[in-house]
Amino acid sequence: MARVAIVTGGSRGIGEAICVALRDAGMTVAANYAGNEERAREFTARTGIPAYKWDVADFDACQEGAAKVAADLGPVDVLVNNAGITRDTTLLKMTYQMWKEVMDTNLGGCFNMAKAVFPGMRERGWGRIVNIGSINGQAGQYGQVNYAAAKSGIHGFTKALAQEGAKFGVTVNAIAPGYIDTDMVAAVPADVLAKIVAKIPVGRLGGAHEIARGVAFLCSEDGGFITGSTMSINGGQHMY
Repeated sequence: MARVAIVTGGSRGIGEAICVALRDAGMTVAANYAGNEERAREFTARTGIPAYKWDVADFDACQEGAAKVAADLGPVDVLVNNAGITRDTTLLKMTYQMWKEVMDTNLGGCFNMAKAVFPGMRERGWGRIVNIGSINGQAGQYGQVNYAAAKSGIHGFTKALAQEGAKFGVTVNAIAPGYIDTDMVAAVPADVLAKIVAKIPVGRLGGAHEIARGVAFLCSEDGGFITGSTMSINGGQHMY
């Protein structure tokens, strides 16, 4: 029977590429999304992957959403915590709400979703959790104290939960993407983006499919001896 996977923030960008990669690896995939229903419908029509709407920052909604996926598709074996938002500005200009929204979604979402599916994985003796961090959670970034703190927290969360899951056959890893050719990066002013690319040793932005391949491997049967690790996929920009 096919493994069942949930990918949060799965209807666009890196999340969409992850959904497709896991589907192509033989898994039954559910894509979570937060609000863009038109994009979600288009995603499902194009990929055949069902999309489920809930806010990962809402603990109860995560419990209900994961239960709905399990009822529809079967017990959840794989969780990819990909959902994330930005509210960029300097600390002097950052409001508490901008801080809280990013922390609640990017880091709180990992906790909320893990609480929903980790117990079942532990009981069944098999599970894969992959948390999407960021190069900016490793190296920091000007104007992103909220985002960098949340993504850095993901790396610590990963290492700690990996220790809880290891003896039960549940691996927990993170991937820290560098600058990837997505809508979020496309919104960066051209002159700024050129400076970013100039600092990437391989000389280009990454592709979402390159992140997805890393996720697919960590979620596979062959990934069972890797846990508590962070895979940096960044073109050599930050070797950490």
